[in-house]
Amino acid sequence: MDSSTEQVARVRVTAGLRALRFDGGSLALNLVASLARRGSTPIERLGTLDRLREWCDGVGLRLRDEAVTDGLHTELRTLREAAYDVVAAAVHGRAPAAASIALLNERARPAPPQPLLRATGAGVEVDGADRPLTGRELQSVVVRDLIAVLGDPERRGALRACDSSLCTMIYLDLTPGRRRRWCSMRLCGNSAKAAKHRQRRAAAEGSRGDR
Repeated sequence: MDSSTEQVARVRVTAGLRALRFDGGSLALNLVASLARRGSTPIERLGTLDRLREWCDGVGLRLRDEAVTDGLHTELRTLREAAYDVVAAAVHGRAPAAASIALLNERARPAPPQPLLRATGAGVEVDGADRPLTGRELQSVVVRDLIAVLGDPERRGALRACDSSLCTMIYLDLTPGRRRRWCSMRLCGNSAKAAKHRQRRAAAEGSRGDR
């Protein structure tokens, strides 16, 4: 895509661009996607504690009320950037920063809650599956998900970066043939099509003007 056509899109920050994304293909990638347009001027989607709560709801995780703090907010965004460094390195075939690896390993260490079976008079129940998480437990769950993605050859090989140079969102492409080019056809795919249409129209008008 011609960079000149993307300059127009760069200054338009719509509600859609600020909306949280839950279509990355994994918990960790959904966190990485909470910073939009890494290829141009980044757009923070996780800018407030309310957005943090919304993100947790969207990925199906519950935080303890007392865990929703500015400190966790800062830690989660730091974790997000380390996660992005590692998955982008996997996509582009480079080594991630040692600091990113160290931070992710440190955040993975606290044990996430372990549901247990409990016998009842009516049979068996799962006990503790819905217990709210502490801030560090939440981060551990996210990092362990990232490790699971990178440790699975099929999913690691399915990591892709959106073809839009403005977006570059990392996602899992599990479609047949793995030919998906965009993080979302509705968003970046349609924008790319519209940009190409504008280019063709401008070229056609230019050629007519030269006659």
